Amino acid sequence: MQVEIGALVHKDCGPDVLEAMRETEGVAVAMIETGRSNDLFSDRQFGEYGEAAIITIIADEAYKGAVFDRLFEACNLFDQSKGLIYMTEPVVRTSL
Repeated sequence: MQVEIGALVHKDCGPDVLEAMRETEGVAVAMIETGRSNDLFSDRQFGEYGEAAIITIIADEAYKGAVFDRLFEACNLFDQSKGLIYMTEPVVRTSL
């Protein structure tokens, strides 16, 4: 089974996350999108809005803790405390 691990963090974290996930065991897919937020960050590049990285990782359930911790480190949330990370219950595969 696999889990989804996601994050809403500052846009500058994106490249660091991709590099970290490339070398992390148990990661099946890592995707990054960008968006705008008016409540996550104090720096705002677009008037009332600042850019955010929307990160989605699909990881093997056996490695979910290690992947979650590595994502936390790659986003530098120990020092910055800007953003959030979440993890879902295992993703169920079905076919019709």
